[in-house]
Amino acid sequence: MRGSCLCGGMTFGISGAPSDVGYCHCGQCCKQSGHYWAAATIPMAQIVITGAVRWFASSDFARRRFCPNCGSFLFWKHNDEDALGFSLGAVDGSTGLHPVKHIFVADKGDYYDIADGLPQEETEIS
Repeated sequence: MRGSCLCGGMTFGISGAPSDVGYCHCGQCCKQSGHYWAAATIPMAQIVITGAVRWFASSDFARRRFCPNCGSFLFWKHNDEDALGFSLGAVDGSTGLHPVKHIFVADKGDYYDIADGLPQEETEIS
């Protein structure tokens, strides 16, 4: 699986099977992406990121990685974990993945409904 930012200046390649495929409705993902964020998780050893990247400490426990040229937000990392969340929208071509949950639904916007029948977690990180 391969992907890139909008300008193509940052690319990534994934080996192995991603996990935790789902939708995040937290306020930070919504502000940064403009809506809820579709993502999956991969161990750090199974992803190669090339090109210019920049980290943003979005909270006390996590960082977000983005392209400093076009601003595409592609990655989320918990400070205490050896895994990286990546944007499914940045993947080139089909992912073959299917979401399994919604997280941080307590923060979701009032302008949409969740009606796909997937499990909904009020929060995920404590």
